[in-house]
Amino acid sequence: MELSVLNIKGQETGKKVTLNDAIFAIEPNDHVIYLDVKQYMANQRQGNAKSKERSEMSGSTRKLGRQKGGGGARHGDINSPLLRGGGRVFGPKPRDYSFKLNKKVKELARKSALTYKAQENAIVVLEDFNFEAPKTKEFVAIAKNLKVDGKKLLLVMPSANKNVYLSARNLQGAEVLEASKVNTYKVLNADVLVITEQSLQAIDNVLGK
Repeated sequence: MELSVLNIKGQETGKKVTLNDAIFAIEPNDHVIYLDVKQYMANQRQGNAKSKERSEMSGSTRKLGRQKGGGGARHGDINSPLLRGGGRVFGPKPRDYSFKLNKKVKELARKSALTYKAQENAIVVLEDFNFEAPKTKEFVAIAKNLKVDGKKLLLVMPSANKNVYLSARNLQGAEVLEASKVNTYKVLNADVLVITEQSLQAIDNVLGK
């Protein structure tokens, strides 16, 4: 697929780039996408939910009623899970939700996500640019010039750029990401993918092997 390179004013620069078919035109694999997104979401979980069980409650251990003949379920002290205010049975405990995925599976998932974006014509190639200082107004102007304002926008930069990142930080639906940190979830979550020329080369270097 061949795309025109636009400048920050939304105008064609006369340059064209060809997307690597090995990255942007493969046969998408939905299952590996599911696995990669599942892993990403699992890694975001803190896993610090905790409830007290019977042995961790404070209260008298005196048996409240007789074992049999009461007409209800048998229970012991006031900390019994059968009573209001008692401990919880099999409640959540702090745990790690993360799990391992093979490197090739994650690479295939990213390629599949990028292929879907290419099929949807949701990729814009932008000429390399920089901000001298953080300016949210300038970032909004670029989005309007590219006709992607009002959409979930993922801007891929070749490396960490503090000024561009700070310019987009307060905008809802806009995110700036380094090319080396592009992941399946972020790509699929965005409505449109804006990739600079150098970022395209960086992605090709990582995934085009």
